Amino acid sequence: MVAEWQVLGRRHGESSARQGAVEQRSDVPLVAVRGLAHHFDVSAALLDRVLGRAIGRRGRRWLKAVDGIDFEIARGETFALVGESGCGKSTVARCVVGLHTPSAGTVAFDGADISRLEGAEGRARFRRRIQMIFQDPYASLNPRWRVRTIVAEPIRAHGLARERDEITDQVGSLLVKVGLDARDAVKFPHQFSGGQRQRISIARALAAAPEFLVCDEPTSALDVSVQAQILNLMKDLQQTLGLTYLFISHDLAVVFHIADRVGVMYLGRLCEVAETETLFARPRHPYTRLLLAAVPDLANVGAEAGAERAPGLGEVANPIDPPGGCGFHPRCPFADDRCLNERPEPIAVDGGFVACHAHDEGRLPRTPPSAATHWEDPS
Repeated sequence: MVAEWQVLGRRHGESSARQGAVEQRSDVPLVAVRGLAHHFDVSAALLDRVLGRAIGRRGRRWLKAVDGIDFEIARGETFALVGESGCGKSTVARCVVGLHTPSAGTVAFDGADISRLEGAEGRARFRRRIQMIFQDPYASLNPRWRVRTIVAEPIRAHGLARERDEITDQVGSLLVKVGLDARDAVKFPHQFSGGQRQRISIARALAAAPEFLVCDEPTSALDVSVQAQILNLMKDLQQTLGLTYLFISHDLAVVFHIADRVGVMYLGRLCEVAETETLFARPRHPYTRLLLAAVPDLANVGAEAGAERAPGLGEVANPIDPPGGCGFHPRCPFADDRCLNERPEPIAVDGGFVACHAHDEGRLPRTPPSAATHWEDPS
């Protein structure tokens, strides 16, 4: 869990500034995802499929990593996607930046469908305006390149500077902006710690002067204290440069401190979207409640408190052969026949939505009081 003593005060101290930024958002979202789906073909080889049909085996098989989701991200906002491993978060991120072609649906950036960008020049402008920070700082940097070459690559690729001295000055300025020294430009990635490498990755992403950053679990490979430093850096950069973030994470403590709104994914679908404070104080979907209940709480340490913690129910279903109806119903203690047979549609609630029959029918118990107090500022 992120070091709360380093970040918690910052989050609550920024609440008024964040509220002002929210009120100033444009009516047109910077990113609009509509009906997004991406399916991976996991079929056996063609010859195996042909021979397999003769003995009754299945033909082609598809893994529905993302199965029809909708969300928007306003300018200057941080929208987080959370969920267990394998729920489709990273696939969404790759579809948004154009690394995967959607099987269905659209991704619009600043009002333009990214699949219909005209010409190489239009695609190049899109690539400059949107950049990605990857999960593993050890794997995302070329070990054979010096830092100056790594950070300068987007500058050269997008023609943002031509002269060598100008590029050198920009690289040094970017390194200082992310908390490093301009003299670090001559070093190789292996000479840095994990947190410093992630700072280099952030500097590389900023080199193209983007408006939108897709952050795919940028702190999960880092130590707890370093996580807090990187989160503080990202918040400072967002306020200084006016950046918009899509933040992918499975760590709810990290999401609580950095996100304005949160989308909860399960088996390729969004089951709940809400403002961060609302979701953590009043989770509506049973899966959201399960995730929050799984977060360790130092206030509840002890045998008596430990006995009150409900264990997680079952395992995530196979995404190649998902259950019918609501995908969460095999693990949901409130599921009924309708949940088994009918896929829930999103229902608007308090500026977000929830897709749950039990919620719509009023079958869910009230949120336990501890769900809200667990995330409040102790001061």
